Amino acid sequence: MDVQQRLGGLLEITESRICLQCLGRHFIDLVEGPGNRLRGEKLQKEFSLKLSGPCMICGDVFDRIDEAAGMVKERVDELGLEYSSVLVGTRLPPEMVELDDEIRKRLGIQTEGLKRDLNRELGKRVVKLLGCSAEFEDPDLVVMVDFRGDIRVWIQINPLFLEGRYRKLVRGIPQTRWPCRKCRGRGCERCNYTGKMYPTSVEELIAGPILEASQGRDARFHGSGREDVDVRMLGTGRPFVLEIREPRVRNLDPESLEEEVNRRAQGMVEVEGLRFSTRKRKVELKDSSQSRYKVYRALVELDGDVTEEALERLGSLDIIRQRTPVRVSHRRADRVRERRVLEISWNWLDGCL
Repeated sequence: MDVQQRLGGLLEITESRICLQCLGRHFIDLVEGPGNRLRGEKLQKEFSLKLSGPCMICGDVFDRIDEAAGMVKERVDELGLEYSSVLVGTRLPPEMVELDDEIRKRLGIQTEGLKRDLNRELGKRVVKLLGCSAEFEDPDLVVMVDFRGDIRVWIQINPLFLEGRYRKLVRGIPQTRWPCRKCRGRGCERCNYTGKMYPTSVEELIAGPILEASQGRDARFHGSGREDVDVRMLGTGRPFVLEIREPRVRNLDPESLEEEVNRRAQGMVEVEGLRFSTRKRKVELKDSSQSRYKVYRALVELDGDVTEEALERLGSLDIIRQRTPVRVSHRRADRVRERRVLEISWNWLDGCL
């Protein structure tokens, strides 16, 4: 089908009630041009077309783009957000999208659809007004504009991610906030109306200063595994990703935040290597924690003597069958799990193990 044949079919279907944007979109594969509207103008001039409105396909929605982009800018400014990237989407009446699909089907063409065209054109206006870049994978903001009736705008503030390693230098602190078992976080006499089983946690000590600086709504802590409340976490530390939800401030200095976290933690927790991260890294961290091995170091005091022969038998330990401990039964299923011992070694200290 050449240009003239397709043009005749399109004008017959729409009764010539079609805007230049929709006209040009149906000839993206046959007519050269820097954009659909200019492509439509080129066709109108070349074939002396007399078009009328409103557009049967889009209802002249492209004439509302500048108004919608202005509303987005106004809303973002009201929220006082920091951002560098945005993704723009739209909602249209379903019958409008269905008609657009049906027309292209009747013409036997696979050119660009109405919604994709609208998303791109609106996105270009929004990016220009906001002074940021378009990002499709992991934008700071997601903007949704509803053209069904009066224009409505929604702004989704995507999370901010930071990662690093932490060491827990004292015992008696859980990794994450532990709601009171009796009141489930509402506050009662048992928890002194704090809603928590423990006064603080690794999560709260790390997230507090960062949440405050980012002006986020809340934070989620993602660790590569976890240690028990009554043990320390030493060595090189445990990797973690901190997710700040709905941050208003993104231009942060991780090095300064690391110093502030360590200062406020007062020797209970220590963070190092704090830096910006991604949603993908959060997933990788969770997945990797299932496959990594753990190294435990313990000081053991025995009531009686122990022989080298007995220790040699300990060295042959292979599979350990562990039932869910009572202390974590509130959050883990009660079952027996198998763990494999990869290596075990020991040293004598002053005649004791």
